[in-house]
Amino acid sequence: MARGLGVWLREDVWEIPLRRYLAILLATALVAGLVVGVRALTREDRSCAPGVVRPEGSTECVGVSATAYDFGRERLTKVIAAIDRENRSLEPGSYVTVALLEPFTAKEDNTITDVLHEVQGAYLAQYRANHQTHEAGPAIRLVLANPGATGAHWKYTVDRLAEMTKGPDKLRAVTGVSVSSEGNKLAVTELTRRGIPVIGSSITADDIANGQRGREPFPGLARVAPTNTDLANALKHFADIPAKRAMLVHAKPGDPYTRTLQRSFARIVEGSPYEPKPFSPPRDHNKEGSTANTFEQITDILCDTPDTTDTILFAGRHVQLRQFINALGARGCTDRRFTVLAGDEGSYLTGDRKLDRDALTRQGSKQPVVVRYTALAHPKAWYEDERTGWNPPATGGSVDDIERLRMLMKGATPAHEQGERNTFGGVTDITAIPDIGEIGDTALDDGQLIIAYDAMALAVRGIRGAGGGGVPSLGQVRNQWPQVQGDEQRVDGASGWICLNSSGNPVNKAVPIVELTPEGRTRFVRIAWPEKEAPTECIS
Repeated sequence: MARGLGVWLREDVWEIPLRRYLAILLATALVAGLVVGVRALTREDRSCAPGVVRPEGSTECVGVSATAYDFGRERLTKVIAAIDRENRSLEPGSYVTVALLEPFTAKEDNTITDVLHEVQGAYLAQYRANHQTHEAGPAIRLVLANPGATGAHWKYTVDRLAEMTKGPDKLRAVTGVSVSSEGNKLAVTELTRRGIPVIGSSITADDIANGQRGREPFPGLARVAPTNTDLANALKHFADIPAKRAMLVHAKPGDPYTRTLQRSFARIVEGSPYEPKPFSPPRDHNKEGSTANTFEQITDILCDTPDTTDTILFAGRHVQLRQFINALGARGCTDRRFTVLAGDEGSYLTGDRKLDRDALTRQGSKQPVVVRYTALAHPKAWYEDERTGWNPPATGGSVDDIERLRMLMKGATPAHEQGERNTFGGVTDITAIPDIGEIGDTALDDGQLIIAYDAMALAVRGIRGAGGGGVPSLGQVRNQWPQVQGDEQRVDGASGWICLNSSGNPVNKAVPIVELTPEGRTRFVRIAWPEKEAPTECIS
């Protein structure tokens, strides 16, 4: 009896509490497992496609796509499908990768048009590299990198691109970077810091370039487009603008593009009797904001100036440029003719439905507003025009180079090209190519397809010039840019000769001066040159 009582007492002391503890632990584990399971079931899938995700707090799909994913933009579907088909045709291990960095999730129609043309140009250059100069090797795989509509997610995309420099992707260059924005400037800074070569297509800001004031902040950056300083110099040589007849209108505060364009234009109108007229654009320069009200006031000031004042240099983005043109169209002094000179943002006005086209048309005694801008490329720049008397120079570019692009767009290449040195420094052994596939509606007037084609051509030139038929290192590609000189090493771009200085900037590149027509299209005027005259040879 005493022994049984002792056993019962021992169980009461430790076995019963132990059972309770075990029960509590089991219940806790079950609850924790249930919570984990519920979270797994309810966790939102933020992937959009392989390599592309929606960051926390964002609805944009950003990252790097190597598939037919079109970022939800139907206008891009056909050309991206063509790129995917070309990529899948490449033998594993035979290629290196080039990324096209663009705001693929942009919402504005004008920006999507720009992106479409950039993608088309890059694809046509990729196709030509793989099918007409394939013996030079390696093959080129093209992927699409999206930092977001405003570039806000540049860091995520840059991290992904850096990962792709290793392993089977063999990323060797990033091209595109078509907008001189703060986000793109940060992206270029980080890409080049990590040793990745970058080829800018239509960035023109002086502060996204090397060699300014002796500094090299972007090692490995090459550019196809002239800087804003070079564009302004070309415009000055074209127009011979008397400062006393000109007024500067500019964005304040600005971005890399508008700031450097303002400084360049300010040098042209130095000595003008008029203070520069600033306007404050919205943070997102694609928005309308309230700047239209400011422009109405500026046009009133213009009407109060002497009749000899007839030229306005405009340093701003295309939405604000359109608003300014519309304001001039509604000016009180309609008997006076004004000429607006702008940078390459003028190319975005082609087809802009909000543009007051009547402003560009003479109606009775009402004088038109003439809008001219420095384009980065134009399809008529190298063709003779008996109507206007334009006779292109024999150097600095040629009609053959733009014709090669035109023929490529038609799915064929001119037979006379066989055996000639071509844009990529290789030798052509094919005089006809198969159907390149549908790539959507194309247009050359805005110059974006042409300049993107040339940027990709420069990327291929750097890769193949460094690799000798094999796969070059990132450093070997970066070191190629100073070698793009001389008649044998230059890139014969559809936009003109591409000859780079030691900082990777084009030297004395052709600058088409273009006029906006009342139909919303472009009228080529003539080529101007940063150094006044066309180059007789590529720098050496």
